[in-house]
Amino acid sequence: MKKTKKALMKNNILFILLISITLLSCGGDSFTPKPSGYFRIDLPTKEYQKLEKDCPFVLEYPTYSVIKQNINNPNQPCWFDVVFTKLNASIYLSYKPIDNNLNKLIEESRLLAFKHTVKAFDIEQQIISYPEKNVYGLVYSIEGNAASAYQFHLTDSNNHFLRGSLYFNNIPNQDSIQPVLDFVKEDITHIFDTFEWK
Repeated sequence: MKKTKKALMKNNILFILLISITLLSCGGDSFTPKPSGYFRIDLPTKEYQKLEKDCPFVLEYPTYSVIKQNINNPNQPCWFDVVFTKLNASIYLSYKPIDNNLNKLIEESRLLAFKHTVKAFDIEQQIISYPEKNVYGLVYSIEGNAASAYQFHLTDSNNHFLRGSLYFNNIPNQDSIQPVLDFVKEDITHIFDTFEWK
């Protein structure tokens, strides 16, 4: 009988001790770290305007971007950047006339896109074709943490060649830029849709 009372008392003390520890561990000083996230980005309303440059092509670009002359090629008026200041991104455009060198220009464009394979895990290619406007080309969609996520070229196959590449002015992290990347890709598609050679 003595053993049973002692065992019962011991069990009661253990039970009270366990309840006390449980209640104390749920106290107000407990800390749960927040999961890491990204800043919210307010994307502008889609609106476009015509390019006013003396170049052999016309296109529409977003009103929430500005056209800036490419600082590395100030003597080339049709080498310019479409700068999305609030989105921290730029589309670099460079025009070259074709002089029996179309294959060379296409290969240069391909090599520039595939330079990003070091950081990319996939590069998807998509054909651009607007036969009614004599506009043809190729888009390189670069998946992964590459410096440039989207590159393209447009040509009429005889006289004109335009190359474009999208860059973000921050450390490449596809997860953080994905909403802006998708947004700007729509703007590039609009450039394709409105693009015409003069």
